[in-house]
Amino acid sequence: MPFIHTITNRSMTDTQIETLKQELGQAITAIRGKSEAWLMVQLEPDAELWFQGTDEPCAMVEVTIYGGADDDEYDLLTARICDLVSAKLSIDPARIFVRYLETEHWGWNGANF
Repeated sequence: MPFIHTITNRSMTDTQIETLKQELGQAITAIRGKSEAWLMVQLEPDAELWFQGTDEPCAMVEVTIYGGADDDEYDLLTARICDLVSAKLSIDPARIFVRYLETEHWGWNGANF
C-alpha cells in the first residue's frame, strides 16, 4: 500500500506523466513486498515550489508506506527516484528531496490492514 506523491515546479507532458507513473511503479519494488499492484501515485506539475531561494527546477517526492523498510531499501529507492525524476524532468538530483513516511494504520475498502 505505498503512495508516492511528486510535486515539481516543472511542466509535464502527457508522455512524461505516463512514463514517470510507470517507472515509479517499477522503482517501488526496491522495498521488499511493495509493488505497482498496490501503488497509488499522484503527480503535481507546475507547482509553486522554491528551493534555496530560487525557482530553478526542483521536486519533492513523498513516499508513504504501510509498515517500514530497511535503510538499504530506502537508499535504493531514493537513488531510483532521483535518477528517474532527474532523467524525465531535467532536474538536478541535488534539487530533489525524497521524504519517507511509515504508517502502522492503512485503510482500504472500508477496513484497515
